[in-house]
Amino acid sequence: MYKVYGDYRSGNCYKVKLMLHLLQQPYEWVPVNILRGETRSEDFLKKNPNGKIPVLELDDGSCLWESNAILNFLAEGSEFLPREPRLRTQVLQWQFFEQYSHEPYIAVARYIKVYLGLPEERKAEYEARLFDGYHALNVMEQQLLRTPFLVGDRYSIADVALYAYTHVAPEGGFDLTDYPAIREWLARVASHPRHVGMFD
Repeated sequence: MYKVYGDYRSGNCYKVKLMLHLLQQPYEWVPVNILRGETRSEDFLKKNPNGKIPVLELDDGSCLWESNAILNFLAEGSEFLPREPRLRTQVLQWQFFEQYSHEPYIAVARYIKVYLGLPEERKAEYEARLFDGYHALNVMEQQLLRTPFLVGDRYSIADVALYAYTHVAPEGGFDLTDYPAIREWLARVASHPRHVGMFD
């Protein structure tokens, strides 16, 4: 059985949890508190020398880290990862977008507001994250006006990767009122019969 080391409030950890539920794959959840520095412990650094969550521990004790890499590993051979090279590359395209143009803004704005309580000394940074986060949402909206999922008409790990922080974007101060295609997509993803919520 897989072990997942993570924080249930983290979107990156939620990606792995959601994927395991979609695949009906049993796992053990091992809670890790990042605010208490638990990812910097000697034992944890043996699992991920980069000191970040999530970590997926396999049956043989080896570990995988980086949430989107874990998604690719878990989804291999399943309906959630296309075999056709162009579609598979588009999945990677959206995963890179999530890590470089989406997560650094939407997730960090949420972190500053929810985890840290929006301290005065980080308000300017928070406002800047909102600005760039809305740019990422605009990119997603344009795609989702054309296709029901991010890569055509099939639910894939591209959707898992971007659903994780987009569905809690309002917690970070983002207003999704002007993004009808995103809101419909969020509902579409959540309607999957094996869907599990972040806080379930």
